[in-house]
This record gives sequence, structure tokens and C-alpha cells, in this order.
Amino acid sequence: MGEITDFDSLRRAMTENSERPEGPARNARAEQLLVEAERLGIPLAVIEALGHQLKVYNYSSEKDKMFVPFARLLRLWDERPEDFDAYEVHSLHWVFKWMSSGMLDQPHVPLASIEKWLGEMEHRYRLAGHSERAVRSAEFSVAAHLGDLARAERAYAAWLAADRDDMADCHACELHGQGWWQAERGRDAEALRLWAPVLEGEFTCAHEPHTVLASSLTPLLRLGRTDEARAHHLRGFRLVRGMESMRGAYADHVEFCALTGNEARALELLAERPAYFTDTGQPRSRLDFLSVVTLLMERLGVRAHGDRQVPGPAGRTWTARELAAHTRAEALALAARFDERNGTSYVSDRARARMAQRPLVDRLPLGLRTTVRPVSAPTVAAPAAVTADAPDLPDLRDLLTEARRLSDTLQPNAMEAWAAVARAAEDVELGARDRAEIVDHEAMDRGPEGAELFERAAGLYEEAGDPGEALAARTRAAYVRALAGRVDEALAAVAEPYDRVLALYAEDATGVRQTASVLMGRARILMRRVLDAGESADATAGETVLADAEASVRELLALVGGYAGDDVRIASRGSESLAMLAELAMRRGDLEGAVDLFGRATAGFVEAGLPWFAVEYEAQLAGLSHHLGDISGAERALRAALDHGGAHLEAVGRAQLHLQLAEVLGGRGLFVEASEHALEAAHCADEAGEGPTFGAWARHQLGGFLLRQERWAEAAEMLESALPDLSAETHGDGAVVQTQWWLGDCLSELGEHREAAERRLQAAETARHWPEQHDHATLAHLAGESLAAAGLPAEADRAYARAGDLWRSLGNVHGLVRSLRARAWLELRAGAQDGTCAARELMAGAVRECEAALGAAGTDEEARGRLVAELGHTHRQFGDLLARSAAEDADDHSIRAALEDALSQVTEAITVFATLGDDALDSRTGAELAAGWLEADLGRPARAVAHARAVLAAYDGAGGEDETAQERRAEAEQLLEVREQGAG
Repeated sequence: MGEITDFDSLRRAMTENSERPEGPARNARAEQLLVEAERLGIPLAVIEALGHQLKVYNYSSEKDKMFVPFARLLRLWDERPEDFDAYEVHSLHWVFKWMSSGMLDQPHVPLASIEKWLGEMEHRYRLAGHSERAVRSAEFSVAAHLGDLARAERAYAAWLAADRDDMADCHACELHGQGWWQAERGRDAEALRLWAPVLEGEFTCAHEPHTVLASSLTPLLRLGRTDEARAHHLRGFRLVRGMESMRGAYADHVEFCALTGNEARALELLAERPAYFTDTGQPRSRLDFLSVVTLLMERLGVRAHGDRQVPGPAGRTWTARELAAHTRAEALALAARFDERNGTSYVSDRARARMAQRPLVDRLPLGLRTTVRPVSAPTVAAPAAVTADAPDLPDLRDLLTEARRLSDTLQPNAMEAWAAVARAAEDVELGARDRAEIVDHEAMDRGPEGAELFERAAGLYEEAGDPGEALAARTRAAYVRALAGRVDEALAAVAEPYDRVLALYAEDATGVRQTASVLMGRARILMRRVLDAGESADATAGETVLADAEASVRELLALVGGYAGDDVRIASRGSESLAMLAELAMRRGDLEGAVDLFGRATAGFVEAGLPWFAVEYEAQLAGLSHHLGDISGAERALRAALDHGGAHLEAVGRAQLHLQLAEVLGGRGLFVEASEHALEAAHCADEAGEGPTFGAWARHQLGGFLLRQERWAEAAEMLESALPDLSAETHGDGAVVQTQWWLGDCLSELGEHREAAERRLQAAETARHWPEQHDHATLAHLAGESLAAAGLPAEADRAYARAGDLWRSLGNVHGLVRSLRARAWLELRAGAQDGTCAARELMAGAVRECEAALGAAGTDEEARGRLVAELGHTHRQFGDLLARSAAEDADDHSIRAALEDALSQVTEAITVFATLGDDALDSRTGAELAAGWLEADLGRPARAVAHARAVLAAYDGAGGEDETAQERRAEAEQLLEVREQGAG
């Protein structure tokens, strides 16, 4: 902080302080500056320092401090109005509005004082000749706060009817207030119509669209426009996150999370702003915040998380239940203070209604990574088992009947039904068949550890008189051994059941179902042997393995192929056989055949009423189709897999399918729908506990899709959320670099240039170690752009120099020339004489590089054309640089010399562009106009006219749809008009 020695240094210090983040530190500095201003002994200095102090208080958590500096300013105005300049007169009247809203925010300010202040504001505005628009707006705010709806409607109408003048709030702020009222009155669609110009960027200010985005969240949810609500949360929270004064808007974002099943995200938001619980400078926004915290904590209680530790006021730990009680009591006590002041119950009624809201959406995925443990719904207790003391046999029979029905139709929840049977059957005497089925399904549930139970089930089936099912159970025991890697042992174990079941089937001693079960088990074991064999070095042995597997599958297919009965188990064997043949075709390199077989298999499962069995093979079909270049086929298969899997898909499977479909759609340029699937993939991955793996990749992809839609803020949020989990080991360093690259692009578009430079430099540092250095060079160049935009010229020059060296090593003349030109402009903007000389030398160096490359170029006309165009642009930029290098305070001779040098370069650009004909028409006419203006500045009107007429002739006959032609013609006409005025 520089020393305050005069009025100018005070003003610089106040400007610097205005650019600091909102908060107590900025306020304290404003207080120091007021003391310094008083020491200068200049009345206007004190007035400006008081205004500065008042402004920083208003945009902070210490709004209650505004009244003292304002009272002092008003007294100074009443006593010595001549000490105020025009700007400070305007500022004084402007902050009357802040005082009226500030009084409403403080429950200790009597209502009579607020009404009196409205009258004082109206009187002073009238004396100053201002419209009553701002007064009526202030009156509306008072009436709306009191709940006096009739008065509020009258004041609202008067506000809109009054003329806009320079005391009216900006368009963005006015539209926010008008939309807020429509939403309060239940007219959500009208509110969003009013807010549209702010949301679309037509009107903005220091706090808009920040508050409009926040205020729009609940209306959008009520209207069912959830995608827009999500986008407004991602975009809006980014804006308010670092602004201390926006506690009310921050509360709207917490509320949004609480109403959409995103309680974990809401807890993260609370953890970021612990001071919001206790800052008392603006009680009304504190009431808003405490109300939504109560809403959130009570939602956690409803979801059986009342004992969960949560962020709360500093000094102790809090559970959700404890914090809910605390914030409810605090909020209602604060609301009661407002109501006591106002003489109504309106504020308390609104607070209670806000705390009592119910979710508007059960589940609205945001796609963001959460560091807080997710909030799950309460679990439903399993049905109580039937005890041995009081077995309820009729109920057990019902359970058995239902479990058999589910098994026979291959329903996904059959295993849960058999588990319920097992619990109910404990210590109950059952027949051998019942016990066999219970043990058999318990073995299935055990997976690779179920071999012994399968053998036990086989014995029980034998006891029950079903030898075919006993052989099927022994085959299942053999197959789980194969799953454990003991394939040879499994093959030996299945040999006897295989021979015996064929003999039984031949004697009509067992059915197709049991026989097919044994043949399927044997085929699966042989397929495991294929999988284990992999890429065998022994081609003959490998072919033998494939042939054995294929023979077993075709034997099964001969048994069940063409089955037209009602037994879905048999039908499913046929479809699975086709899928096995597809896998074998893939092994042999017959990818087209595999596609056909997978297609027939999945169709068979769907036709049998078993669509969930098709999902695995549809996913494989999608991968094959994509590999073969059939993108439409891949898309169809993935959509079918998601449709057929439905609620039966596990979360990780849904994540993978959505992610694959997102990548396919993104490859087709369908970024909106790709975004939807990437978002769903991220959410499913988080549900499955795969956030750091699939979730991070999905967020990476989603960020890229949002970027391509130019949804910069949403993309930046997503990419920032992806980065902590992305790693070179899991995702590859290319993904990490691409995410940083995209993020740098987003931040650049958002005007966050220093942060953009940081991301680009991080990406460049990783790319520095890659064998191919083009990405490294591009990222270094982009970092230079960001550093220059951030006002860091020395750092920018180093980045451009690094890029230039890389471009030179790569033989990329275009990149090298552009880096030299960028450095030249940086030197010129430095302003010093030696900087101007360096700028000239760098630009001259760029010309030399172009000329040298052209001299060494071969016969590739396209490449030569690009180099000629680069040379033309370099001459043109050289001319612009020289023209701007002429300092305003230089002598006439120096200025004229600089302009003559500039004209020489621009003339050379015209000549170069002319050699490219119509391909460089727009570039040539741009240079012609630049030359014309320079000729006019040098006092040579005839030459200026010649350039203007050359441009008009170049576009003679150009259609109205050519915007560049129209702009060039208009500028040429302007040049002619200026010349004629000069001659006159």
C-alpha cells in the first residue's frame, strides 16, 4: 500500500481497494483511507472517502455500518453543497436507495423511521428534479416486506409507470426486483420472462445476473424446467461463491440443493461459508440463510441422517438434528424481531413456510464431485424370518410358489425371493425337493464359493427323484470351479454329468431343460478355457480350444434351437448359445459375423421377454459396431442396452453405458444429448462408489461437451470438479492435460485470465515431457495470451518466447511468426522508448521469418498460399504497430515519420494480399482502408480517396448477405465523407 501524499494518491488507493475481495479487510482499509483523507484538508477528498466507505460497507457483511458515513455525507451536503462535484452529488442521491433497503434489513430501526425516510427521499428527489421511479421502487420494497400486498401492488404499478432517469436502478437490477415479485405472487412463468434479458446477458451489472440466477432456481423447479435449474445453479453459484455480500443468493443455492436430493452438495456449500451463520451486519439475509439451513437439516432428519455430523457455527461440532433445532430457533427469533417492528406476522409466516418445503425433485443429478459422504435414503428393513417356534407354513408355501415362479421366468429378483424362503424355512421340516431348491439357489448366490452347496443340492435332487436336475447341479458345481481358475478340474468334473444326461435324455428319463442346463454348463467351461488360452503362441492348440468350444455350443444349439414353447429357460439357452458363437467369431477375427450373431442373440432374449439378459451382449455389440465404423449401429445398441436394463442395471453398469453413449453422440456432434448422458454417467458412477474412476472421466467428458456448447461457466465447474480425481495412472496424462486445456479456455472466456494462464501452464508442463511437442507449443502460446490479458506482460513475454522456440524446433513458421508478433505488441504496450524499438525489431523478425520460409518453400501451392497470407498479415500488423507507436506528445516530425513507416508496411500488405486474388479479398480491402486513413492523416486526400474507391470497386456487385462487404463499403464511404469535410 502506497503512502497517501495527495488527492491523486488517495484516489488511486480507493480504486485499488475497490478491486479487492469483499469483506472486513476491504472495509478496514476504507476506514483507514477516510482518516488519510481528513489529513489532506480537502473537503472533496473527505466526501469521496466517505462515499467509498459507504460503498464497501454496502457490498459486505457489515451493511449495518453504512448509516454513519451516510449521515455525515448528508450533513456535509446540507451545510456546504458547493464542496460536492457533479459525480458526488449524483452518488449522494443514489445511495438514498441503499439507506431505505438498509433500514428494512435492520429490525431495530422503527417502522415509523423507515416511512419518514421514504418521505425524505421523495422530497429530496423532487428538489433535485429526479423522477419518482426510484422512490416508488423503494416504497414497493417496504410494502412487500411488510406483507401489505395491496400497497405493494400499487407501488409496483407506480414504479413501472414512472419515467426512467439516472436515479433508477440499472435495467438488470430492476428486472430482478420485478421478477422476484411475480415469483412471490405465484407467477413463475412471468418472472422468468422478465428475467430473460438478464439471463441472456443483455443487461448485467456488478451483482447481476448473480441474483437473478439464484432467484430463478425454485421457480424453474416448480415449472419442471429442471435442466435450466441445474444450469443456473452451476453458473450462478460460481458467481456468488467469492462475494461475501451475497448471503441471500448463496442461501438460494443451498435451498436448491435441499429441494433436489443434493443434500451432500448443500453440506459442502455450508462448509465453505461458516461465517454466514453468525455475521449480523445484515439480519434479513441471515434470516434467509438460517431458514434454508433448517430446511436442509430437517431433510437430513427425514432421510434418517439426523445424527450425522454437519458444518455449523464455529466453536463446536454439530449433528444435523442439533443444528436444525438451533437454526430454527435462531431464525424464528430473528423473524419475530422483524414482525414486532412491523406489527404483522408476515416475516415469521414466510420463514416457517420456507423451512417446511418438500423436495420438488426426488433426484436431480448435478454431475459434480462431492467430498462429503452422499446422503442416502433410509433403508427398508427386510421381512422378519419365520421362527422355528411358530412356523407359518401357508406363508412359507406362498414364498416357495413365488420364488419358483420368479426362477422359472428368470426374473432378476429371484435370488432375493429364495433368500426369503431360506429365512422362513429355518428349523422347518421340508421335503427333499424344497430343500434341494433352497440349497441350489443359496449356492448360486455364493458364486465361486458355492461348489460344495451345489454338490449337496445334487444329492437332495437325487433323493427327490430328479436325476436330471441333480446332474445339472453337479455341472454348476463344476462351472464355479472354472470361474475360480480351475478349468481342467472343471472339465474333468463335468464329463460324467455330460455323458449321463445325454443317456437319460435318450431314454426320456429327463427333460430338455435339465439336459440343456448340463450342456450349457459344459459349454461355459469350454468358453472359460478359450478365455484362459488367450493369444496362444501355439496356433494349432489354440484352434483346437476354439473348435472344442464351438462344437459344444453347436451341440447345445441343436438341442434348443428353434424352441417355440413357453419355457423361457430353454429359450434363453438358445440366445446365450448365439452369443457364445459371436464371441468365438470375434476370437477368429470375423467381426462382421460376430455383429450378426450378437444381434440375433439379443433379439432372442427380448423376444423371450428377458430383455435384461440382452444388455451384456448389446454392450459388446456396440463396441464391435464402433470398431467397424458403424456409429449408428453402436448408438442403437447402447440405447437398447439402457432401455432393456432399466431398473435392473447396477449403478456401475448404467454409468458405463451412459458414458459410452455420450462418447458416441459427442463424436457425432450431438453435444446437447451427449451432455445429458455424461451427466447421468457421472451421477451413476458416484452412486456406485466409482466417482474417482468412471465419475471423473464422465465429468471430463461432460465439461468438454458443455464447452462445445459455449456454456463456459457450467463447463468450468464440471472440469474443476473432475480434476482432483483425474490421474495419469488411471485416466492417462492426456486426459489430465485436455481437462486443464479446456478449463483454461473456459476461464479465458469468463474473463478469469490469471486463472486461465495457471491452468494452461500446468497443462504445458505435463506436455513438455511428451515426445511430440505441438501441444506443448500451443499451450505455451495460449498461456502467453492469458498472461497478457491478465496484465502480466513480463510473464506473457516469457511464455510467448517459450512457444516461439518450440514452434521453431517443430518447423512451424506460422506459430513462430505469431509468437513474434504477440511479443512485439507486448513491447509496444510497455510504453518505453526501448520497448518501441524492441517491438519494431520483433515485428521485423516476423517478416524475415515469413520471407525465409517462402524462399525455402517447395511447389506445394496450398502451403505457399498460407505463407503468403501470413506475410501479408504480418506487414499489416507491422503497419498498425508503427502507427500506434507515434506518441501523442511527440513532435510533428516524429509522428509523421512513424505514420510514413506505417503506410509503407500497410502498402506492402496490400501488394502481398493482391497476389492471392479473391482468396484474400477481405484482407486486402482491410489494408486498403488502413492505408487510406493513414494517407488522410498525412494530408494526402487524393491518395486516401483512391484507396476508398479501390475498396468500393472491389465489392461492386456484392450481395447484401456479405456482411464483410457491407462493412467495408460503409467504411470506404465514411473515408470519402471525411475527406470531403476536410476539403470543405
